[in-house]
Amino acid sequence: MAWSALNPMSGSALLSEFGALAVLLGTFAESGLVVVGFFLPGDTLIFPAGVLCANGTLVLWQVMVGAAAGAVAGAQAGYVFGKHGGRAVLARTSNHRLHATVGRGEQWLARYGPRRAIVLGRFVPMVRTVINPVAGVLEVPTAVFTRWQVVGGIAWSQSLVLLGYWLGTSIPDIDKYLLPAVGVIVVVSLLPLWFGRRGQSPE
Repeated sequence: MAWSALNPMSGSALLSEFGALAVLLGTFAESGLVVVGFFLPGDTLIFPAGVLCANGTLVLWQVMVGAAAGAVAGAQAGYVFGKHGGRAVLARTSNHRLHATVGRGEQWLARYGPRRAIVLGRFVPMVRTVINPVAGVLEVPTAVFTRWQVVGGIAWSQSLVLLGYWLGTSIPDIDKYLLPAVGVIVVVSLLPLWFGRRGQSPE
């Protein structure tokens, strides 16, 4: 595939071109790069990678290691950025969307506390991108953040890879149903955000 034709938003295109390396880089970017993390595939990259391991296209241990390493390293990078440069960036920008996103991350931390927020946030799109730098901005202790982001990162990444692998080995021609399956996973992972907003009292 030509570089100019590669769609970085497409999990299938990234997996086809780069294999397990796409899993490593994709999970790192989504977990640590706030500017682009919202637009990159997370669940839609890891789950299909597990399916591709079942049919022999990818190697299971490589995908598992890549997913875990990318998720953990990306989250730590996002936290370090937030802790050492996040406040300065927020002070210089008038981007209302960015401030609103940081505000949602603060609400998530306040509602669940650092430990549960960091672990549960891994399973929710958008939250897992912003929770790490926000934890740094709010100066969550490094030891607390690191311990629980490792737990959450490994639990999230490995469960999705293994779910894809299990379905790939259990359901014949799972590739035909891959898009609907990914859609269900994304919808389910967004439910905490929906219920959280419904539970907020109107201002």
